[in-house]
Amino acid sequence: MVDDEKAVISLLKQAFTRAGFAVVTAESAEEALVLLEQEEMFVMFLDLNLPEMNGIDLCRQIKKDNPLSVVFAVTGYASLFELVNCREAGFDDYFKKPVDMRTLVKSATDAFERIGRWRKK
Repeated sequence: MVDDEKAVISLLKQAFTRAGFAVVTAESAEEALVLLEQEEMFVMFLDLNLPEMNGIDLCRQIKKDNPLSVVFAVTGYASLFELVNCREAGFDDYFKKPVDMRTLVKSATDAFERIGRWRKK
């Protein structure tokens, strides 16, 4: 989970931890890339508006290095242009803040199930 707002990270981490997920967080794209070098992660939620490198560029890098990963965009505002860029960058889905935590948890659960099926092939 990558978001530059500590309150958002705290809220999301709490919701996913309660749902039984191991959660790793980063406050910037650069920090996320360092973490991804150290540990394999397959399901990620990225804020689009990050300092330095934005979420769209981060998604492109993640998908380049790990094409099986499932990456979700989470942002406070959306435009048609941004949605098109998200799809082109490789995001699997897009959520607008505020988003229902149950929706995010369900998306993560479904993503891990899908990855499990792909890895068995």
